[in-house]
Amino acid sequence: MTHFCKHVLLLLVLLSSTGTFSQITLPTPQVESILYLGQGKQQALIVGLGGSEGGNAWASDYWKKTRDQFIAKGYAFLAIGYFKANGAPDTLNKIAIDAVYNAIKMAADTKHVNTKNIAIIGGSRGADLALLLGSYYSDIHCVVSIVGSNAVFPGHTNHFSTPCWTYQGKELHFVPVNDASVPYLMKRDLRGAFEAMLNDTVAVEKASIKVERLKGPVLFLSATKDEICPSVSMAETMMARLKQSNFKYPYEHKVIEGGHSEPLKHFDLVFDFLETHFTRKQAAK
Repeated sequence: MTHFCKHVLLLLVLLSSTGTFSQITLPTPQVESILYLGQGKQQALIVGLGGSEGGNAWASDYWKKTRDQFIAKGYAFLAIGYFKANGAPDTLNKIAIDAVYNAIKMAADTKHVNTKNIAIIGGSRGADLALLLGSYYSDIHCVVSIVGSNAVFPGHTNHFSTPCWTYQGKELHFVPVNDASVPYLMKRDLRGAFEAMLNDTVAVEKASIKVERLKGPVLFLSATKDEICPSVSMAETMMARLKQSNFKYPYEHKVIEGGHSEPLKHFDLVFDFLETHFTRKQAAK
């Protein structure tokens, strides 16, 4: 990081009312990034990515309690808004995953953050982004996917002709909207549309997220009555992919009874997984 950026970060530090942690708004192009630091000198970094609702979900009051739990456990926490957030694109379409990664690296290079301990937690579309980041960048050490997808899907535009994500300026392969999915979309049955699109096995193979390239443990949480996407079968597909590739890191799939948002109520599973497979492992190095 340049001396200029370090000076900017210093100026942007805002102490909380309790005095127990600091909040830093990072100068990250195309991404809104807010870093929360506790008191430790070598804090593992947790990155939080929201879903298709947009904005910077993890910086909101709604997630403050859970975010504070991470900080109390000794983690630094980076809340990222990658669309519909300050300085970010206004649509979930062709989002540059390298811009998100650059924001993570800036946070990791901040004083008191351990750059060798980075975990990403994403929900829904944010889970897809978390898995993609882990598959492209070897210094992401753990991923938690909450109701995530096993492949890249179209951006949220009227024409559905572009992907959600890009990498190094190139659009990623994505599963297109096919004729079979249109009736479901017209009646706003998103799960039905996803299931119809997934029948295009050739496109799915090209657009599959290469989870076997992850360089650390991965946890999948899915929902039995998911009304948005078939998250259980998507997670099972990724688990099978990891098994087939003899993935050397721990990987688990927890199925939660309920709808698309139900797994977000079970962060005890996330904390346990991180404690067992991320925090202790990194501390032992």
